[in-house]
Amino acid sequence: MFKRILRLIKPQIRHSSTIFALSSGQGKCGVAVIRVSGAATKNALTCLTGLSHPPQPRMAILRSVKHPQTLETLDKGLILWFPGPHSFTGEDSCEFHVHGGLAVVNSVLEALSTVSECSLAEPGEFTKRAFFNGKLDLTEVEGLADLLAAETELQRKQAFLQTQGALSKLYNKWRGVLVKSVAHVEAHIDFEETETIDEGVLEKVVSDVTQLKDEIESHLADGRKGELLRTGVKTVILGEPNVGKSSLLNLLCKRPAAIVTPIEGTTRDILEVTLNIGGYPLVLADTAGLREETHDVIEKEGINRALQNYKNSDLVILVVDSQKYLQWVQCNTSCTVIDFLKLYVNKLGLSDLVSNEKYEFEGLFTKHCLIVFNKLDLVQTEVTFDNKNINFLSCKNEEGVPNLVDSMTQKLKILCGEPSEDHPSMNQMRHRQHLSQCLSCLSTFLTTSSDTVLMAEHLRKALRHLGHLVGVTTTEQLLDVIFKDFCIGK
Repeated sequence: MFKRILRLIKPQIRHSSTIFALSSGQGKCGVAVIRVSGAATKNALTCLTGLSHPPQPRMAILRSVKHPQTLETLDKGLILWFPGPHSFTGEDSCEFHVHGGLAVVNSVLEALSTVSECSLAEPGEFTKRAFFNGKLDLTEVEGLADLLAAETELQRKQAFLQTQGALSKLYNKWRGVLVKSVAHVEAHIDFEETETIDEGVLEKVVSDVTQLKDEIESHLADGRKGELLRTGVKTVILGEPNVGKSSLLNLLCKRPAAIVTPIEGTTRDILEVTLNIGGYPLVLADTAGLREETHDVIEKEGINRALQNYKNSDLVILVVDSQKYLQWVQCNTSCTVIDFLKLYVNKLGLSDLVSNEKYEFEGLFTKHCLIVFNKLDLVQTEVTFDNKNINFLSCKNEEGVPNLVDSMTQKLKILCGEPSEDHPSMNQMRHRQHLSQCLSCLSTFLTTSSDTVLMAEHLRKALRHLGHLVGVTTTEQLLDVIFKDFCIGK
């Protein structure tokens, strides 16, 4: 009836080979898990255990594991059977839980390689089969990869929500709106001359598409929260030479990662460390001290690299020598700390970091910025400001560290948000690109309301972009990119 309706159906792919691999971590461990998946799984299980038939599904049994050819007992462990389609991959699968010594694992893997039609899995091949068999969509696959790579609690939470379909549900809801809209526009085209279609159908489509456009715009305007949480907030420490930038980095990472000396210009190159601050990932960069003039060619290059790192940063930690600030205050009694900070950043060559029109902290900085007044241990006069952006610190005696970490956590919370099942954030550039292109198609659709044929075409294009997000329509090249970071056995 609706012959022009776009039908997007992902084909079910039956793999001819059966794959196996170590699914638990490499190296010595208490228990190693070896996974098998494919049509020959039942044969592999019976060959290595001597069972006449697989055990009860999803129930562990203790069994000797033997080599199919020599019948030598390799180990004794737990065996689990997962008949398809009720398995991770959607195929017949089994697991051997054996002792985690390297020799034991290698002997079981070698034994499996002698079973007909069994071969060692490629990296990510189990997950790829789960995708092709409809057990996971692309956003869930990406979430699984992120879950395996997660280093902080909030990264784990965001990734886990994605594996449970938080993004998938949202994008498929939007796909449903477009599928229905395409169907209604196609029906209007097919039956326009028979006058059997209610005129209000197109008005409803326009209304639905307008609402969808607003939702996608809101989703895109999230400040890259999910992406920052996934990859880490790029944070740069800036300041004059010898104000304590390297000492601050060492203090935060709790090890002597950077060389610290009284000599100005000690730090030349960028030194990066990844930190977990309140559950948020932080990529912290120590940089060369910024000053207007230097005759040292290497130091000049270090300053250039520091400025380039600043341009690409998400958060700036501006370090100030408390002694120098107090000296300035004594000479400029009528000036404020904001006046000082404006002069300071201009001296550092960071004039674009502050707005000259602002005379209060609200909106003063053009980037997320924290001010650290360091060397508090050398100051006799008490220095205080009632502002959450200013922190007082002594890297030498670690005074003020808890307050600084709290301030950093609050900034990171603003930048990354908190993972939510009800309001999931996109965390891949691929998502942003397809949603932007989808949005462009919807905007064009709303400006061509006089031509229903063009309207249908723009909706189809928008639908294709949403299909790319969840993997309903995809390319082999894209799949290679997504699965390349998976380990063997996953």
